[in-house]
Amino acid sequence: MNAVYLDDADDPVDICYDNVFKAVFTRNTPESRTALSRLVSAITGRPLAVLSITANEPPVDSLRDRQIRFDISCKAGDGELVNIEMSLNPDAFELVRLEFLAGKLFTGQDIRGGEKTYDDLKAAYQIAILAKGRFVEDGCLLHSFEYYDPERGVSLGGRSRIMTVELAKAESSVGKPAGR
Repeated sequence: MNAVYLDDADDPVDICYDNVFKAVFTRNTPESRTALSRLVSAITGRPLAVLSITANEPPVDSLRDRQIRFDISCKAGDGELVNIEMSLNPDAFELVRLEFLAGKLFTGQDIRGGEKTYDDLKAAYQIAILAKGRFVEDGCLLHSFEYYDPERGVSLGGRSRIMTVELAKAESSVGKPAGR
């Protein structure tokens, strides 16, 4: 993982920094939970109310300690699983890493026992918000990846998604009035 170094001119309160992102969306307050629910709903295009957050990485000791990439792992009202990553400077293998994390998130569900079937598996969303750079060279801010047959364009209709939000593509929209 690449280390990220802050210059004196950098704003350590910028929400694109993992520790600030996590501090805003993982507080045990109604405002923080509502903000996280709305963020997840906006990205997935589905109304999802976040019920619980699993802290899966230790906090940093210093704002300049950027070796650990923070993420937010949560469960929504219908049992859907969501993992959100704020990625400032992704590594070259980031998209493969997201695929691995999505698989881990989906297959980590417990469906053991005679009373449970594969139909009991809940939807799983691996979301990556890229602060700088691009994953895909196009003009789309949001991408949703799923299993499908590329030759025939037929979706498998599965329950796991990898979703990316590329903030650099929003720069042309920043400052414009909403709804125009």
